[in-house]
Amino acid sequence: MNLFSGTISHLENSIQYASAKNNVISNNISNADTPNYKAEKVNFRSALENEMDGLQARTTNERHLNFGSAGDRPYRIVKDTSTTYNHNGNNVDIDKEMSELAKNQIYYNSLIDRMNGKFSSLQSVIRGGN
Repeated sequence: MNLFSGTISHLENSIQYASAKNNVISNNISNADTPNYKAEKVNFRSALENEMDGLQARTTNERHLNFGSAGDRPYRIVKDTSTTYNHNGNNVDIDKEMSELAKNQIYYNSLIDRMNGKFSSLQSVIRGGN
């Protein structure tokens, strides 16, 4: 029996995702003038992985990918090598990165507020409604 119905663990995973995204965006911004630097982004894949959990795959060659090899994180960091915006081979769009940083900060703050609300509710129950 899960005491908290998974809500706190889902919030924790979402906070880890937002933190990773913040780190990647900050890294992109700090390397905006670095020659040949390619911007990275965080892909959230948990919905797909949840659907794939029930799939069984049989590999006939050692080079085949295993469905269960996604790792512990429900996201992955990928590098965008398909574009170049600057004359030095760099593809960081500073305006886009700043916009993504602002959106991610709002998302992170809402997750923290929700987590605080959950803990406040638990604290109220433990204290007997006082």
